[in-house]
Amino acid sequence: MASTKVISSSPTFQDWMILAILGLIWGASFLGVEMALTGYGPISIAAGRVAIAAIILLFIAVLFGDGLPKFDTPTNRRIWLHCFAMGVFTNVLPFTLLSWGQQIVTSSFAGICMAVVPLFVLPLAHYMVPGERMSMAKGVGFLFGFGGVVMLVGGDQLGLSFAILGTESKLIMTAQFACVMASCCYAIGSINTRLCPPISTLSYSATGLMLGSIMLLPTAFYIEGIPAIPETGALAGILYLAIFPTALATLLLTVLINRAGPSFLSLVNYQVPVWAVLIGTIALSEALPGHFISALAIILTGLAISQFYDRWRKQTAG
Repeated sequence: MASTKVISSSPTFQDWMILAILGLIWGASFLGVEMALTGYGPISIAAGRVAIAAIILLFIAVLFGDGLPKFDTPTNRRIWLHCFAMGVFTNVLPFTLLSWGQQIVTSSFAGICMAVVPLFVLPLAHYMVPGERMSMAKGVGFLFGFGGVVMLVGGDQLGLSFAILGTESKLIMTAQFACVMASCCYAIGSINTRLCPPISTLSYSATGLMLGSIMLLPTAFYIEGIPAIPETGALAGILYLAIFPTALATLLLTVLINRAGPSFLSLVNYQVPVWAVLIGTIALSEALPGHFISALAIILTGLAISQFYDRWRKQTAG
């Protein structure tokens, strides 16, 4: 988002440390969902993490930042529309889809799906962001990565018709598609952020979370009711999701973008699925099918082709 800070020409050790911390925080969020699911429904989890994070960031934005956007000019009103879209596509839909999907699929699967986000951004940016054209390298990277998504979701059932699958297999594939759709929502949210008029990342995130909580809280109460006091593990999961990957991560990514730029931040996409797989395997003893690893390797290769080939060619030509 809008920043007048001078970006360092080469990332420092502190920048790499912040990047690693962000990767770990986001990678562990899927463990947080698994913990929260022991005592909350999926919509309540999304509502709880968004509402608590909104309170934290609104407090910081009002006391130490720029506060909420104004509403007095067409540009400011457009900012509110982008904040609303941010609330929907970056918070409400993906948090709910992931929480629902993780009732059925493993946290490792959900984490691997997050590697697809920058690949989904490519075709969306081609049509929606001025100057962002789909180059040959980006197209090849997208197709390569999409093949990894097909392998990830299909697994041993590739080539089978959905109609002949059993009830359990259909439910699993539906949950898998929910996680993939969450990645698509994040990609739409990323494009929405890039198209938003200049505003501080803190104000933008706080406003989006506030609007997201306004949408989620009554929905959760209506569908799942007012939750009873859960066990400590479920409450810890909600608090972790709200404080670390939703609130603290927003502050850290703001610092990192100001210090090293958005391109450097994009490297976190390689870390999140790896951390999710490691944490799911070690902390939750999740089984790791061979096609998960193969699919992750294919997706990350496609991501690397799409992100780095054009930059390498420009540097070589220069």
